[in-house]
Amino acid sequence: MKAYVFHGPGQSAWEDVPDPGVQEPTDAIVRVDDVTLCGTDLHILKGDVPEVRPGTVLGHEAVGEIVDVGGDVRTVRPGDRVLVSCITACGRCRYCREGTYGQCRGGGGWILGHLIDGTQAEYVRVPYADLSVHPLPSALDGKDAVLLADIFPTSYEVGVLNGQVRPGDTVAVVGAGPVGLAAVATARLFAPERVIAVDLAAARLEAAKHFGADAVADAREAPEQLVADLTGGLGADVVVEAVGVPETFELCTRIVRPGGHLANVGVHGKPVTLHLEDLWIKNVTITTGLVDTYSTPTLLRMAAAGRLPTGQLVTHTFPLNHMEEAYDVFARAADTGALKVVLGEEPHEEVVPYRAA
Repeated sequence: MKAYVFHGPGQSAWEDVPDPGVQEPTDAIVRVDDVTLCGTDLHILKGDVPEVRPGTVLGHEAVGEIVDVGGDVRTVRPGDRVLVSCITACGRCRYCREGTYGQCRGGGGWILGHLIDGTQAEYVRVPYADLSVHPLPSALDGKDAVLLADIFPTSYEVGVLNGQVRPGDTVAVVGAGPVGLAAVATARLFAPERVIAVDLAAARLEAAKHFGADAVADAREAPEQLVADLTGGLGADVVVEAVGVPETFELCTRIVRPGGHLANVGVHGKPVTLHLEDLWIKNVTITTGLVDTYSTPTLLRMAAAGRLPTGQLVTHTFPLNHMEEAYDVFARAADTGALKVVLGEEPHEEVVPYRAA
């Protein structure tokens, strides 16, 4: 099959790799119909995630059809249309029993496109399929559903829920990329008084207004002053960091109010200075997190009911074999205006994948 393979920082290619097969009785093989690219993939290509070994197929988000399952899989069967979650859950370890699947110690967690071959391919092997794929409602288009594999659960769980957004809050989202925009949209579910979006790109600030931001600020033009003006000098009740660079994290610490919450969502590739000399007296709660995807079933139901603006985030679509072009467009978002890039394959002939002995 064809897949997008990481060969080291700055090196990757769409190339031939062996077909995946069932290796464990809990595995499923999924034919990939729709797949998307993530900012984390760009971090991997820059070398920010050293755990990813050269030769790994990238990607951790997909929609597709089950074509084969191991003997212990009970909840899906060949022919089922499913969402492949970015998080794999063994279901047995302490963390999985607590619903914190991102911290799975039984061979799961974030492994697709990280520790094992991922979804940016024609087929993908998904371990622990019973808890790691979700049957899709028939009404939900694949290009909409694929955004529920990662960015919507991430923004909702790690940003909005960890930040404890409540009715009447002022919420500041720093970074209006796909995850930041999803945070703006899902924060609105809790009836905040206002949502403020901060970014460098005018096009993304316009998009933030479309997704529900009440005010926007150019990150180069004193966003601290806008937040202060809108909150009587207090600062934001909840600040969501959705970029992953030192400057944006430090901005978040400056605009959160005393007693407020700072929810870090961004993937950081460099150390960040934590200014405890200023923060120790402010009673600020700082949370970090990898998404657990416990909210995915709820978000799927909401998307099927038209309550989430999933497809509105998709700005570019490509055939699956245009992976290198899609990466180029996604990586140059400031020039291309890309938010989410989705790749979809033409209908396949039926293929019976190799099953490991």
